[in-house]
Amino acid sequence: MVRHINGRQPWMFTCAALIVLVVAAPATAQTHRLGGLVTDAAGKPVEGATVTIAPVSGSARYQAKTDSSGLYNQIGLIGNTDYSVTVTKDALTATRVTRVVGGAVTQHRADFVLMAGRPDGTLPAAVNAAAEFQKIFTEGLDLSRAAKHDEAIVKFQAVADMSPICSDCFYNIGYSHFQKKDYDKAEAAYKKAIEIKPDYADAYSGLATIYNVQRKFDLAATASAKAAEFGAASAAAPGALGGANADALFNQGVTLWNGGKIADAKKAFESAIAANPNHAEAHYQLAMALINEGNLKGAGAEFEAYLKLAPNGPNAAQAKAIAAQLPK
Repeated sequence: MVRHINGRQPWMFTCAALIVLVVAAPATAQTHRLGGLVTDAAGKPVEGATVTIAPVSGSARYQAKTDSSGLYNQIGLIGNTDYSVTVTKDALTATRVTRVVGGAVTQHRADFVLMAGRPDGTLPAAVNAAAEFQKIFTEGLDLSRAAKHDEAIVKFQAVADMSPICSDCFYNIGYSHFQKKDYDKAEAAYKKAIEIKPDYADAYSGLATIYNVQRKFDLAATASAKAAEFGAASAAAPGALGGANADALFNQGVTLWNGGKIADAKKAFESAIAANPNHAEAHYQLAMALINEGNLKGAGAEFEAYLKLAPNGPNAAQAKAIAAQLPK
């Protein structure tokens, strides 16, 4: 809530009125990263593999290398975009299409297994099954990208039938049900993904999104806290992908903010910045929280930090407009 105090300058009331409108709008994360683990047929990490990431529709191109743990990590990706990801090492190659969704979830994962064929050029039955698994999964992603969610669900369910422990299958089933606004089925699918993989931070974030839409803010806060907890644990693990801790804390702040718990949201945004001082959106949302508590100079400093990190970011114009009205 924005506090009004008698005797403030007219520009203050203009700023306060603007902030009321902004507070009513749900906050979203804007930056995305993709990472994962590359192993060989024996399950050992593959070091030095080249990972090429390119949007299915577009000319941008990113490249990363796997480290000694077989992990790769690429930042700066765009939400709501499908990327073709190709991994190569010596004569081995694996390719898949993976979706980097928009919204609060900013850390995405795509793992690969590099396997060689037999001397006669044929592949073992297990490898053929894995190829079929990946083919159907990719078809599901393509259908989901085309907003053909009923068909996508059929594909992901088919893959889940092939491998009942495929947590990613149930996550994608949940995503498609969510897009159809079938929230009960989406919730059930996300919970199934969590049953298979109890530390599945993205599935908890999916639950938080469902609960936010349904205005079940207490449940949303609980799910978001789990996403933050497991995201933080993932970030702290040896060889883990960087940035998950700050992103999870930011996502928790988003949920608290949308539930009207501005003071708690402020603490989450501060924690996100402590974990990653370059998290632009956390600086922006912290500025908004500071305005709500009347700390206008502090808000101005956070807007400046945001504009320095993201001069052309999605909230840059609004940050400039508000900052111009704040005391220096």
